[in-house]
Amino acid sequence: MGETMPTNRLRLVKTVVLVGMMGSGKTAIGRALAARLKVELRDSDAEIVESARMSIAEIFERDGEAFFRDKEGQVIARLLEGPSCVLSTGGGAWLSEANRAMISARAAVLWLEADLELLWARVRHKDTRPLLRTADPRATLAELLEARTPSYAEAELRVKVQSSWSIAKTTDAVLERLIAAGVVEAG
Repeated sequence: MGETMPTNRLRLVKTVVLVGMMGSGKTAIGRALAARLKVELRDSDAEIVESARMSIAEIFERDGEAFFRDKEGQVIARLLEGPSCVLSTGGGAWLSEANRAMISARAAVLWLEADLELLWARVRHKDTRPLLRTADPRATLAELLEARTPSYAEAELRVKVQSSWSIAKTTDAVLERLIAAGVVEAG
């Protein structure tokens, strides 16, 4: 499928939840995918920020990561109740066994798999990542990637993101995978 394929004939069969590390492209690809499928993009992090009226970093600082993860699960459950959509989640959302079970039962899950070099290139200049506020953020990112990969590997679908790919090309790869899995119907 190329970027010129007509997408007005594509239909999302069920919600697609994008999972992966910070910097893997969940928000950017989610936005492009939702636009092509003419469905809503929902973002669990954005919903949390809006309802709390504070940044994720502020929530982490004030209430701690455990509090944030609890709220995150509640928000994802609510977002999965609506019509089929593209749902972008925070990098840690899929780590919870309860979240994995809930999401897998109600949606197709696609892991945007990216290597350390690509992730670091995308996040190293951002100060909005509370988990990377350490003395050696690159090493922290490497540790997070290693620790989280086994959970991400449980996703039913996966696309390996390439550093040379544009958002459009990555979205094409995601669409091809979703069509092959029967989550998106071409008609």
